[in-house]
Amino acid sequence: MGELVIRRAVPADFAAIVALNSGEVRHTSPMDGARLRQLDALAAWHQLAVLDGQPAAFILALRDHVAYRNDNYEWFAARQASFLYIDRIVVGQAFQHHGLGRRLYRDCFAFAAQAGIPYLACEYNVEPPNPPSAAFHAAHGFVEVGSQWLTAADGSRKRVSMQLAPVPPTGS
Repeated sequence: MGELVIRRAVPADFAAIVALNSGEVRHTSPMDGARLRQLDALAAWHQLAVLDGQPAAFILALRDHVAYRNDNYEWFAARQASFLYIDRIVVGQAFQHHGLGRRLYRDCFAFAAQAGIPYLACEYNVEPPNPPSAAFHAAHGFVEVGSQWLTAADGSRKRVSMQLAPVPPTGS
């Protein structure tokens, strides 16, 4: 792996972030520039991984109880008093298998610990299945706390596994 820089995403990065998301939309949800601007404004943690000068991966996470209209986020908000919700983590196809997802999650856990947030929350598809995401999240201590069916604007349906991972205290 070459030179890796992980930094806060800024508006100049948004076109690259939208392109990364579009390349993996089958595992996440669609996002255009307007949607990304909305999410960024709500985000507590929005980081971009740049590998050898190329935008390679990003993570976008929101604190509990912000004004975010999203079925999965609202599911956690109804059940958890305090959490950091990972709305999406995307590693570009050309940059997979370099540990970027692990690094972004490690930094996200550290951010949550410093902020005193007890849990990271996320979901991933189980119908249609996404075995790589299931294995990735299990390796990071996530466990299923529920599931739900979602219907997209185009009428397609998917079932997602609702996941929580405890955030170890700072220094552990």
